[in-house]
Amino acid sequence: MSTAGLFDELRDVYDSWYKENWLLAEMEVSTVARLLRKRPVLEVGVGSGFFAKRLEVENGVDPSIGMLELALKRGIEVVQGIGEKLPYRNSSFNTILLIVTLCFVDDVDEVLRESHRVLRNGGDVISCIIPRESPWGQYYLLLAREGHPFYSRARFLSVNELVDRLRKARFRVDKMLGVLSFGPLDKPRWEEPSEDIRGKGFVCIRAVKE
Repeated sequence: MSTAGLFDELRDVYDSWYKENWLLAEMEVSTVARLLRKRPVLEVGVGSGFFAKRLEVENGVDPSIGMLELALKRGIEVVQGIGEKLPYRNSSFNTILLIVTLCFVDDVDEVLRESHRVLRNGGDVISCIIPRESPWGQYYLLLAREGHPFYSRARFLSVNELVDRLRKARFRVDKMLGVLSFGPLDKPRWEEPSEDIRGKGFVCIRAVKE
């Protein structure tokens, strides 16, 4: 079921998270930046364009018109569409970003297959998730059960599940980085992204189209 209507309605609430949680947001940006190595880039599920703007991403696609309006104001070249049917030709990009996107799509496997299609040979897909097994994932699942407007619509993946699905979609896992080793109720503190992803609340996996 599409979440576009929800994000249209609550776009400003969603976007305000980055300002209210700026330290967390900057650590997440830093994690993605360390894995980003090839352009041009397409962010699938670009949302309000926060990550795209910070990472100088050229293109974004999202089903929510409300979100796309915010991304457009941030200077992102945007197109309305869904990850399961990307409105781009084969082999159009060198990198696809999926930043906390897969938990909100209808069909994870189809999004990964479409990402494979629009990537050039040797291109990267960078998938970032809040691992279900992490303290952050468990906390968000609790909030979901209490009716949180966003988390109640999310389906959180485990790291192992994402790795399996990437391989099924014919990607080779190349590198993983994680951040947020502290818990969601702890005072945030700056930390560098780490290859030790155990227990991390934000994990990014770079995988290569071969």
